Amino acid sequence: MARSKCVFPAVVLSLCLLVAAQPARPAQPAQPAQPAQGGGETGGDPLDLARAIGEATPEAQVERDGAAWRVRVSRSSGRPGITFAPPGAAWDLTGVGHVEARVKNLGKAALSVHLALDNPGADRTARKGCCIRSATIPPGAEQTLKVTISARPPKALEEPLRGMRGTPGGFQTRRGQGIDPANVVAISVYVYQPGGTCEYTVSELRAGGSPAFPLPRNLDDLFPLVDRFGQYIHKDWPGKTHGEDDLAAARKQEAADLAAHPGPQAWNQYGGWLAGPKLEATGRFRVAKWRDKWWFVDPEGRLFWSHGLVRVTWSCGYTPISGRGHLFAELADRDSPFGAFYGRSIWAISGLYDRGAETYNFSGANLLRKYGPNWQADYADLVHRRLRSWGLNTIANCSQPAIYLERKTPYTATVYSLDSPPEDTPGATGYVATIHDDSRVIEATSGGWGKFPDVFDPSFKAVLLKEVAQHKGKAVGDPWCLGYFPGNELNWGADETALARAALASPADQPAKRALVDQLKAKYETIEKLNAAWKARYASWEAMINSTAPPAPEQGREDLAAFLATIADAYFRQCREAVKEIDPEGLYLGCRFAGWSHAVVFRTAARYSDVVSVNRYAETLADFRLPEGIDKPVVIGEWHFGALDRGKFHASLRPVANQQARGEAYEKYVASALENPWVVGTHWHQFGDQATTGRDDGENFQNGFVDVCDTPYVETVEACRRIGYRLYELRAGRGDQR
Repeated sequence: MARSKCVFPAVVLSLCLLVAAQPARPAQPAQPAQPAQGGGETGGDPLDLARAIGEATPEAQVERDGAAWRVRVSRSSGRPGITFAPPGAAWDLTGVGHVEARVKNLGKAALSVHLALDNPGADRTARKGCCIRSATIPPGAEQTLKVTISARPPKALEEPLRGMRGTPGGFQTRRGQGIDPANVVAISVYVYQPGGTCEYTVSELRAGGSPAFPLPRNLDDLFPLVDRFGQYIHKDWPGKTHGEDDLAAARKQEAADLAAHPGPQAWNQYGGWLAGPKLEATGRFRVAKWRDKWWFVDPEGRLFWSHGLVRVTWSCGYTPISGRGHLFAELADRDSPFGAFYGRSIWAISGLYDRGAETYNFSGANLLRKYGPNWQADYADLVHRRLRSWGLNTIANCSQPAIYLERKTPYTATVYSLDSPPEDTPGATGYVATIHDDSRVIEATSGGWGKFPDVFDPSFKAVLLKEVAQHKGKAVGDPWCLGYFPGNELNWGADETALARAALASPADQPAKRALVDQLKAKYETIEKLNAAWKARYASWEAMINSTAPPAPEQGREDLAAFLATIADAYFRQCREAVKEIDPEGLYLGCRFAGWSHAVVFRTAARYSDVVSVNRYAETLADFRLPEGIDKPVVIGEWHFGALDRGKFHASLRPVANQQARGEAYEKYVASALENPWVVGTHWHQFGDQATTGRDDGENFQNGFVDVCDTPYVETVEACRRIGYRLYELRAGRGDQR
């Protein structure tokens, strides 16, 4: 496998376990060392733990175990584990690419473990002053965790590089985030809020490498950053497009590949298991249990496991261009055919743009170059052939109607805001807003993709109904529609009281606030009884409504947590009602939880959803379990892996070493999902890479099956075929599960 050429200086960290405050000494620079035996990217010698001394963090016990540290953690709500401190005031890791540690899971359950680098005063919850890498390690397995050092950019590059999550030099451009690599005061290996006891070892703590995209000596030479295709200018890599001849060659090569791999023969037209059992055919997708595992059942009555891609569009590589001309070597003449790919942004959460920033769709422009003037129709047909050939059977969330309404591949329907632009125009940026843009929100909420909807205001249900109704004549009643996703990754609050506190901190006319006060009135009857229980001093119920001061942390926790159940019930009930009122046989696929949620919220989602959806970025689903007492099908709405060896500045939410490792990780993740009795599908995020210069929120991940020039990542496609062509045999337990 060819790799980009980089120099990897290695350093050794002389570490001791954090035990007590030490007299301040000058920062100790990391010392050079010889590469480890056998070479490789990492270099550096393993840490000599024999000379380390000290104690563990609270609720953990640490002891020597040969060349490693053995860590035992008891049940906790914190971050127990092991923390190392420098011999002096700090380590100076300037110019170093990463720190890594070898961790072995000694327990009988999967272990979710984290490796963190901290500056003084680091806030791991807000990701300020720290860098964190997480992994899930199966029982008995051993894994190397590697955390990339994301430094704050030099002043001269703060503004020029804003709007990109990943940058040349590996900087963190989000304000307030990133670390000072010259002042690393702690390195920790810990678990977060463990549900029970766990045990693991830590060894081979190393630092090494260099940023994947080093800066030129003269910073002015860094710009422009991308070429006319939207690719990084200052580096080459296998598969990079240098001109139209490369696009033509790639098209010819792929045509031969698709002809040689038409798709699994054991699938019916929907991608269901033709060779498997036949259940009742209803003409629509439904869910059922077969042999103690949950499945979708396709319209013909065949078992169906949803293996798909999110955001199947021609706009994955769009990027804002307003005020960023220095980044682009060449943008299209507006009067040329390529001028059609200019567009307008409909969201802005990075702090760099207001709503309405101008954009350019590099991926769409490259499709015109590659497929000619009839590119939209030709590409839509190609996408369906690709998916079948690759062993995929679902076009998932946020995808393009012009593609999925050809009705050749099952799809999910997205229920989003009313003010989204027409998705089928060349310059469209894609569905990115949420259903709540046109309904009232709880004013004091924040975070995530926006404020939480006020589900007690009539506008919430009204918008839902209008949005689902927009699918009449399209998804409504369509046998190819797998189901509906209303909303995406809502922020349910840092704890079970957060939404109730936000309601009390909102204006007096906030419907959620009045619903909460009504609930409190029903329990306490008089304000005096509430004051006694809360140790509060409200003069009256009306005074409570008029106040925007949230209660003290210790006040009314049980009552505030109880209101979360009320909010969750109102949210999921109305979402279900909206879907079923417009499309009675359509499946309600849930709210796409961002990883997980509070138990009461998850249980409520399970009660109302036909399928619960969870966006789960992890190495595997080996540790994925539903709360006790819940038996419901689950679809994984988002997941992915990425690497830095194909010209992208950010390796994605789950970085791996290279494309070969990416393919292996893909196969491992899907295999673990197929073994899970609740999981009925995995939807990779996303079809194409994000723009090198970032979308509106700065994401510029290597997360696609194809790059910005529509060239498939061969290693990922091959892995997808290996697992995709065996989906049903593995799900049914009839194949080698490796």
